[in-house]
Amino acid sequence: MKHKTYRNIMFSLGAALIMCVLLALDLVTKAWSEAVNIHQSEYFLGIVRLWYTPNPGIAFGIFGDNPMAMEIMSYVTVVLAVLIAVMFFTLFRKNAPVRICLAVVEAGALGNIIDRFCLGYVRDFVDVDPLGFGICNIADFFITGGIVAVLVCILFIGKDAVFPLTKKWREEAKREDEERDRRGRHA
Repeated sequence: MKHKTYRNIMFSLGAALIMCVLLALDLVTKAWSEAVNIHQSEYFLGIVRLWYTPNPGIAFGIFGDNPMAMEIMSYVTVVLAVLIAVMFFTLFRKNAPVRICLAVVEAGALGNIIDRFCLGYVRDFVDVDPLGFGICNIADFFITGGIVAVLVCILFIGKDAVFPLTKKWREEAKREDEERDRRGRHA
């Protein structure tokens, strides 16, 4: 039992380190883009350019002109960040891939929360308008990519997945179900 506890603590510390490194990367890139006020005229490969824009709203500037809605959304975002942390330590405590993905999402959420509460706006600088997404930041990529990865993990990765991809995972899940059924009949 001590070995499992130690391993869980070490894994949690590793995920926290991942989150901190990604959070630092996000905040440093935002600070840099704001400090140099970057405005590239050309899109790289026709899809991305660096174009600093303070965003007083949420995604795509929504609610940017409505202070009451933004205050509510700011606190909703904090609640969601707390829920992600709770899921990390409870619901997904035995699912390492999902926990790593949640650490990535949490890094992005915290990066935008820090901007919102410290500056009153979020620093966006990655213009991907040709792809239909407008201007965003590194935190937004962490949030979006992390959520997609969480869904992929929940659906397909590991023995606890909804649709386990490998035969090994399907067999492990079947054995655990049969064992649970046996224990249930003998209880």
